[in-house]
Amino acid sequence: MKHWMLLLFTGLSLQASAQTIVSGTITDNLHHRPLEGVSVSLQSRQVSGVYTDAAGHYRISVPKGNYTLSATYLGFTPYKQPISVQVNTSVDITLEEKGLFVTPVEITSLRAGKNAPFTTTEISADDIKKQNLGQDLPFLLGQETSVVINSDAGNGVGYTGIRIRGSDISRINLTLNGIPVNDAEAQGAYFVDIPDLASSTNSIQIQRGVGTSTNGAGAFGATLNISTNELRDKAYAETDNSYGTFNTWKHTVKAGSGLINGHFTIDTRLSMISSDGYIDRATSNLKSFYTSAAYISKKTAIRFNILSGKEKTYQAWYGVPEDSMATHRTLNLEGTEKPGTPYNNQTDNYQQDYYQLFLNQAINDRWNFSVAAFLTRGRGYYEEYKAGQAYADYGIASPVYGTTTVDSSDLVRQLWLDNYFYGGIFSLNNTGQWLNWSLGGGFSKYDGKHYGLVNWAQNGGVNNDHTYYENYAHKTDFNIYWKGDARLAGRLRGFLDLQYRYVKYDILGFDDRPDLQQHNNYNFFNPKVGLTYNINTQSHVFASFSISHHEPNRDDYENNKQSIAKPEKLGDVEAGYVLRTQKASFQGNLFYMHYKDQLVQTGRLNDVGAYTRINIPKSYRAGVEVQGSVELGPIFSLEANAAFSRNKIQDFTAFIDNYDDGSQTEKAYHHTDIAFSPWLVAGYTLTAKPLQHLEINWLGKYVSRQYMDNTSAQDANTKLSDYFVSSLRFNYTVPQRIFKELGLQLMLNNIFNRLYEPSGSTYAYIQDGKIAADNYYAPMAGFNIMGGVHLAF
Repeated sequence: MKHWMLLLFTGLSLQASAQTIVSGTITDNLHHRPLEGVSVSLQSRQVSGVYTDAAGHYRISVPKGNYTLSATYLGFTPYKQPISVQVNTSVDITLEEKGLFVTPVEITSLRAGKNAPFTTTEISADDIKKQNLGQDLPFLLGQETSVVINSDAGNGVGYTGIRIRGSDISRINLTLNGIPVNDAEAQGAYFVDIPDLASSTNSIQIQRGVGTSTNGAGAFGATLNISTNELRDKAYAETDNSYGTFNTWKHTVKAGSGLINGHFTIDTRLSMISSDGYIDRATSNLKSFYTSAAYISKKTAIRFNILSGKEKTYQAWYGVPEDSMATHRTLNLEGTEKPGTPYNNQTDNYQQDYYQLFLNQAINDRWNFSVAAFLTRGRGYYEEYKAGQAYADYGIASPVYGTTTVDSSDLVRQLWLDNYFYGGIFSLNNTGQWLNWSLGGGFSKYDGKHYGLVNWAQNGGVNNDHTYYENYAHKTDFNIYWKGDARLAGRLRGFLDLQYRYVKYDILGFDDRPDLQQHNNYNFFNPKVGLTYNINTQSHVFASFSISHHEPNRDDYENNKQSIAKPEKLGDVEAGYVLRTQKASFQGNLFYMHYKDQLVQTGRLNDVGAYTRINIPKSYRAGVEVQGSVELGPIFSLEANAAFSRNKIQDFTAFIDNYDDGSQTEKAYHHTDIAFSPWLVAGYTLTAKPLQHLEINWLGKYVSRQYMDNTSAQDANTKLSDYFVSSLRFNYTVPQRIFKELGLQLMLNNIFNRLYEPSGSTYAYIQDGKIAADNYYAPMAGFNIMGGVHLAF
């Protein structure tokens, strides 16, 4: 395989004389800012168009010849210009606005600007489209800087995870068109609940570190801002169908009206994804739809979105035992409490519906405001077979048969969650000659119901669905911020962001203690300050300091009722250099993230035997990140990134179950690695365009060793080994005259068949006087294939 790849990429250079590059930057005429999402084409059915990225750049590979260069963007006068392409050609374009036309209908004040003093990465719709064959959104971000991904099913479909700088999704702030997505109680986000969101996404911004003020739970490692509110002024219809290893299917249909009478537009999408998974029985059955309608006038834009996702996945949460990895690395223990064959309905079932209403209003060329209202409705359950359960634990009277009283039974239970999350957000924005500022904020309310049902008991005694617990939770979240970007002197700009956030969280009973209640109130002040110095039009340096706070999640309250967990605090220092040219880009930055009272698991048990997280006084993450891209001639280009970091806990005490005497033993550790925090994460994408309609990408990702707990494996082996994974991706646009576009995609994942485990869990204990650990791994699939067909009408 390695020799074949070398021959492939070497041979591609023979096509160099047939291709030239047309590239440039597109800006607006009023503020000279780069425009993202501009449709750029060379009017010929033999040449596929592209969209500009977040920096306003475009790049088209074409054979030599004469063309008409066209650029269109809603709210701007279309651009057309004949050009002769004999050598690589650069054409910068300035588009003229049509009055005060409001373009994207979304809350944009949350995103960091191009020259903001923060560490960011932009992902465009084209970047997503190239790889969207059915895997969940985290896997489409897997090549980004400091990103590590994992999958319960082992193939990227179903439940997936993402970590950025070692922080998991419960510490990553996720917004959809400015609307908070993170679960109010668990604080995580589950992409499986909104399948194929990628097919409706037109841009993503990743902010690493604290970043700018945002809505919802404070960013405690990174922010993901996802936008779906793209405006397409021409009618369209598209289908995407893909199939691959593990019987993985994806079917997507998209259509839009374009602008009707210059004011109205409606877009819709339907998606279905299914897979058998790499892990045994780790099946997924996912469905979603998206509908968006908008009204647009000279100064006003109104949009209403409905997004709904429904998932049914067989549980594969707990991983493969270490002693099975060599002989049965796809073993799934879920459902095996049932005698004989595993229980066939050991599944997770959930539906989540998003309703979003936006208003953007331009007052004049300096003032505009945006408001949005939202409702997120979630309900579902997971079902499981449990053996040898005591009737008394479920509040069920023991059945009596003759003179025999039966106290226990195998049973099937469902654990339900039924919730409403609703509120509103706003921003008032002003653009001046020396100061740009926004005043914004949001209010949200969460009402959740937790309850459990017993559906069946082998020994009887259960009538219909027996409710064995029921409790409620309410959470109120309010924030207001002011952020400004000012020209201080010459090329120096200053940034100031001040946010106040109030959280009120009431838990009215827990699963095991329905009589116990928790009432908690938090007041957080989150300031950010930074400087940017523009060296020239292509490069700048920046530095910033930010503070963020993070309240404990539901598990922290439920598992640690006797000693309430304290909120966490993060101080983040970022400093970097950014360079953007027509043929290359580079960003290098340093970061230091100091945590106070970070919540980590130590193995400590509460009074009912559940493991708790406790506050650690001092811990930190510090490192260097670099990312860049460069054109290597008319055929090849390279994107690469690397993150080097130290992630340390200064001092903490682990609590280890002692099987020898039934107690818990305390052990102190010093200067250990934070769990799931590799010291090196690096990736590259080498792109070749040997033919006019063919693009080939060679992707590589390296993740160094990491640990599943916070002891740095000093006493027991809790290490996850390092790994390097390489994949090939092919995108070919078929020249033809029947369809607007016919595209073929092929993804060869893990071409060297590397067997690796990016995640897992561990349980430490003492036996025969020695510390040991039971490890459970989340293995990924070896070599696998996905292929797809894209049709545009």
